Amino acid sequence: MKMKGRSVITYSVYAPTNVTTMLRPRRQDGQSIIQEGFEISPSVPFSEYTDLYGNPCQRAILPAGQVTITTEVQAQVNITKPIPSPVPAYILVGDLPDEVMHYILPSRYCQSDLQEISNLAMQIAGNFVPGYDQVEEIRKWIHQNVKYQYGISDSTTTALDTARNRIGVCRDFTHLAIAMCRSLCIPTRMTVGYLDKLQEMDLHAWFEVYIGNEWYTFDAVQEQTEGYRIEIAHGRDAADVAMVTQYGNATLDSLHVEVELMEPEPAPAQNS
Repeated sequence: MKMKGRSVITYSVYAPTNVTTMLRPRRQDGQSIIQEGFEISPSVPFSEYTDLYGNPCQRAILPAGQVTITTEVQAQVNITKPIPSPVPAYILVGDLPDEVMHYILPSRYCQSDLQEISNLAMQIAGNFVPGYDQVEEIRKWIHQNVKYQYGISDSTTTALDTARNRIGVCRDFTHLAIAMCRSLCIPTRMTVGYLDKLQEMDLHAWFEVYIGNEWYTFDAVQEQTEGYRIEIAHGRDAADVAMVTQYGNATLDSLHVEVELMEPEPAPAQNS
């Protein structure tokens, strides 16, 4: 499926401000980039690098005044992987590959080492088969028990906060899921990008778990994980995948996001 994503971010900049951004899409299996654009207005020089997780990043100094950052991407993407049958097996920690070990450690927003997080995870998923079934139970529980609402959480809200307050947005849903999955020794990472199936269009966050020697997508905001996605970045939590990180005096004025599927979805098969 061809899919298009566009984001327009506007800042009021009060003094020249250094920024790093993660706004260009990843090149990876299941996601072929057809074309993309990245523009800062007024125009300023920028440089690019790749971070520890393989995410493409940009650096620039925004001038004083109103600044707009516009990004566009058109990609050929696969639909979110359906639940496999049989479900993939849980991998013991001793058998995990080295490169995923840091995804079972606690991180800034995902305090998987706290007893309160561990107790909640065991209460929800402790009686299920280790691995995929546990993750799906955690995902469903968050969807059913955490209220989606803007303006309640902020950039300091952690998984523990969300576990207690039961309210937040996609970032908070994802942090809580990551923390509980890691408490069960399941490698879990945060992913951000575009999703076509959102009631309120925004740059979206979901989580991926490593089981059966593959990464699988889960989305606690959705009733069930589905849709087409363009991945921009992934990492341990929001600290690793911030769309814009500023080092100066600037205020975010607006964020406008558009997502479009450029080919019709295939019709479901008819039973004869």
